[in-house]
Amino acid sequence: MVRKAAVTTVSNGSYLQGQANGRLPSMDSGQPAREGKVVLKKKVTLLRGISIIIGTIIGAGIFISPKGILKNTGSVGMSLTVWTVCGILSLFGALCYAELGTCIKKSGGHYTYILEAFGPLPAFVRVWVELLIIRPAATAVISLAFGRYILEPFFMQCEIPELAIKLITAVGITLVMVLNSTSVSWSARIQIFLTFCKLVAILIIIVPGVIQLIKGETQHFKNAFAGNDASVMGLPLAFYSGMYAYSGWFYLNFVTEEVENPEKNIPLAICISMIIVTVGYVLTNVAYFTTISAGELLLSKAVAVTFAERLMGNFSLAVPVFVALSCFGSMNGGIFAVSRMFFVASREGHLPEILSMIHVRKHTPLPAVIVLHPLTMIMLFNGDLYSLLNFLSFARWLFIGLVVAGLIYLRYKRPDMPRPFKVPLFIPALFSFTCLFMVALSLYSDPVNTGIGFAITLTGVPAYYLFIVWDKKPKWFRKLLGK
Repeated sequence: MVRKAAVTTVSNGSYLQGQANGRLPSMDSGQPAREGKVVLKKKVTLLRGISIIIGTIIGAGIFISPKGILKNTGSVGMSLTVWTVCGILSLFGALCYAELGTCIKKSGGHYTYILEAFGPLPAFVRVWVELLIIRPAATAVISLAFGRYILEPFFMQCEIPELAIKLITAVGITLVMVLNSTSVSWSARIQIFLTFCKLVAILIIIVPGVIQLIKGETQHFKNAFAGNDASVMGLPLAFYSGMYAYSGWFYLNFVTEEVENPEKNIPLAICISMIIVTVGYVLTNVAYFTTISAGELLLSKAVAVTFAERLMGNFSLAVPVFVALSCFGSMNGGIFAVSRMFFVASREGHLPEILSMIHVRKHTPLPAVIVLHPLTMIMLFNGDLYSLLNFLSFARWLFIGLVVAGLIYLRYKRPDMPRPFKVPLFIPALFSFTCLFMVALSLYSDPVNTGIGFAITLTGVPAYYLFIVWDKKPKWFRKLLGK
């Protein structure tokens, strides 16, 4: 369906609408800026790009996923192997996105690449499931970790009430939404600061762990692969937990139009970030096992805090604060990036037009940010943390695998497309196969949560024909959609 041309208007003096077809020109489109028209500015430098990636990857995953991976692998050695393999696979995926980001210079990430490779229907389904499941669930998961860790110093001797965790989490989510609605620059500056806090939190764990190894504390590494055998049921869930901990390497691609010199900065930011994160994650897990046994780790609700209490005494009170700041940074980076997907999808006519509006003075896509708030709150107060992780993983990795398969397809469909950065073909082939294989196994390993995710994903097909293709909508229905 082709949308009717929209006249550039200012609504209540606060927002500026796009031009024909409801679209705002991309930063590299070459279209002249009309007087009074507002666009998102190129404010993402190399340092800010690195902070977006590292700051979004390092969140709750390294402090939550060790438990999930160990539980599903059954041994210390196998869990460390999964951490390493997930890091390598994530690097492969990140390199694929680096190629896509340098040859398709549009914001929107997964949505834009699926639209370019496979057309509007799968692209709409992608943004539909992102809006309904993936982003609200992912934000709820990381936010719950934020709430637990920020309250940890106040409940050292007793259990933290679940209601208290959810209430402080709701405050944190709202604060992040307000920040991203107010200023792009301040959002980026705070992200750099929070990334520094994350790296400090990781080092606080790694350095004492290395000291423990030097002292000969290696008893938990003896017979490292002894224990419960990894099963076909457990391994996909272990990889889901590991890939979730590394997820975030794709978020810079969501803001491509706002990146300075994207041909150079996107690949550089991705490679630097993934090396730092992979080394940091593996060393952090090694550090855990110098002090905590496999059984103790499975019983701990806050692994990093348990580790710090054993080695640091009173200083351990600082660890949950650093971890909470780390989770807050991951929340901030994720919402900053994904709001651009909704902005671009609205620009293309796949979401209500209001989501493609930019605040005139603040230059932020405010409607695309706040649309996530109610859905995230529903997930927060009605979901369990680990079931949410499995629930969102199916849809997320299905579409990431499809995006990377699209890279291979575009090599043959559009061979003359300029590709400033190009990866060997075996990398996207291996990565897309791994993603789709994990998705297939998860249908067997966790049929309930995966089945729910699959069913909700399929609702995007009738929604596409109802909201996008159907031309003869009643007047009240068109008004509801903002058309």
